[in-house]
Amino acid sequence: MTRPTIRSVAARAGVSKSLVSLVLQGSPKVSDERRAAVLAAMDELGYRPDPTAQSLAQGRTRAIGLVLDDLRNPWFVDVLEGLRPVLREAGLRPVLAESRSEPEAPRTFADLRVDGLVVIGTLPDLSVVAEVAETVPTVLAGTRLDPGDPLDVDVVAGDDAAGTRLAVEHVLALGHRRVAHVGGEGPVGRLRRQAFERAVADGAGEPLVELGAMTEDAGHRAGLALLCREDPPTAVVAANDAVAVGVLAAAADLGVDVPGRLSVVGYDDTSTARLRAVSLTSVDNSAHEVGRLAAVRLLARLADPGAPADLQLVAPRLVVRATTAPRGARMTG
Repeated sequence: MTRPTIRSVAARAGVSKSLVSLVLQGSPKVSDERRAAVLAAMDELGYRPDPTAQSLAQGRTRAIGLVLDDLRNPWFVDVLEGLRPVLREAGLRPVLAESRSEPEAPRTFADLRVDGLVVIGTLPDLSVVAEVAETVPTVLAGTRLDPGDPLDVDVVAGDDAAGTRLAVEHVLALGHRRVAHVGGEGPVGRLRRQAFERAVADGAGEPLVELGAMTEDAGHRAGLALLCREDPPTAVVAANDAVAVGVLAAAADLGVDVPGRLSVVGYDDTSTARLRAVSLTSVDNSAHEVGRLAAVRLLARLADPGAPADLQLVAPRLVVRATTAPRGARMTG
């Protein structure tokens, strides 16, 4: 069966091809009567517009490249859930790539002539993003820039300093004074570590820091190292939920009761933290809102490419669950 074309729609509706094109573009110059006739002809013939042809005619692809740092991290997936509906409502098509498996993804999207780019998380090579951002409107979501980074783009992220302070003040209020932090790599990790050190010092606590990647395995190794000390901490504020889960696993391996002998706080309040079997106290970093605002920011950037770059921080909140308790509340381990 021959696929219906604009020509066949025009013949069925009794109008010109140019008028059918105007209807497809949503032009207000077409009368309601003729628009109805064209739409009826499309429906009768089963005509569907060719998005590639439309893009070529308009000089736009209406595609937005989404580069995700790590699909295994549920927080980034939550950012996607906030971002994609806004783009789709604006008639834009999000296209996803993961930078760990496709480090050249930003360049690939630029070659495909996407209308915009959203980078979610911290990429290992920001110079690639800087290169692409010179010609493609770009927004960073859920990460931060270090001084001297070769980028001048919009950034939407959680307020890491405020969120870390919430976590530290929570465990200090529970009577914990020997408090450890696990994590600290990358710009977000460094921000959270520095905020931890300031907050513990302000609260007259004793800070301990175990640097490492923001992964479950790294959290497990750091947890074992901390809990095997002669003077182990009674609370751990982890750089993210994956690290916190690793610390919980280390505590289980050593028979350390949580929260009786050790309180643990995560960060990002991912779906993992909300599992009943985990029930992790965590900082809600508003992933969905970060994604939504990143999409809104990109739409504003598309409308005004010359506007100054903007940093937008989303306020966090602490979600208290079963992994934190007053110091010495239970000694069953």
